[in-house]
Amino acid sequence: MNMYTSEEMKERLAAVKESITDAARKAGRAPSEITLIGVSKFFPAEYAKQAYEIGLMDLGENRPEEMHEKKQILDQLGIHPNWHLIGTIQSRKVRLIVGEPYLIHSVDTLSLAKEISKRSAAKELVTSILLEVNVSGEESKHGFTPEEVTASLEELLVLPNLSIEGLMTMAPIQQKEGEAAKVFEQAKVLFDKLKEQGVNKEKWNKLSMGMSGDYKEAIQCGSTHVRIGTAIFGKRDYPDPV
Repeated sequence: MNMYTSEEMKERLAAVKESITDAARKAGRAPSEITLIGVSKFFPAEYAKQAYEIGLMDLGENRPEEMHEKKQILDQLGIHPNWHLIGTIQSRKVRLIVGEPYLIHSVDTLSLAKEISKRSAAKELVTSILLEVNVSGEESKHGFTPEEVTASLEELLVLPNLSIEGLMTMAPIQQKEGEAAKVFEQAKVLFDKLKEQGVNKEKWNKLSMGMSGDYKEAIQCGSTHVRIGTAIFGKRDYPDPV
């Protein structure tokens, strides 16, 4: 696993931020509309700490256990980034992390939303979530289909102790430039459609899409949250598009 010094990471982070700024301006958007989430998964807590100290306020993790462990370590050091849980969550793991993430991006079924609602009510707190949608139709991707999320929205919106704030999606790895944009455009259309269908319009303001290989296209299509790992932290021990 390649580990960067603080200065090296700072340079990589600056390059990503500059690229985000450029993509936002080309899309006629303010760079401040885009939240950069540094995906620190599979890197040690010390590396996440280093990222926070150079100015990365939002960190993303795929696995509930890994986020829980890193959060505990950084909490003890007085370091409190906004933690984003972006990976698949098994219902039995919900009790481990409710109350810890700033935002859960990957609520991919009605049953999972109900479990988060139940656990949040038990702790007397409100959990902010995004609904993961599989607009590409890839079998390997998790998430509601557009039809499922539309049909389930009314039931989702009445679940207590949940703040449903938008959508998350993933595009297939691009084989040629522009492929991901088609998926992101479809997600934006769905996002706008659901906004008109009765969601809390003040809170329905997050569209999480775009990773290291396609975040520029995602920003062009309206993404508000991009999830960047490799471009900031370097390569992990396995091929990873995030």
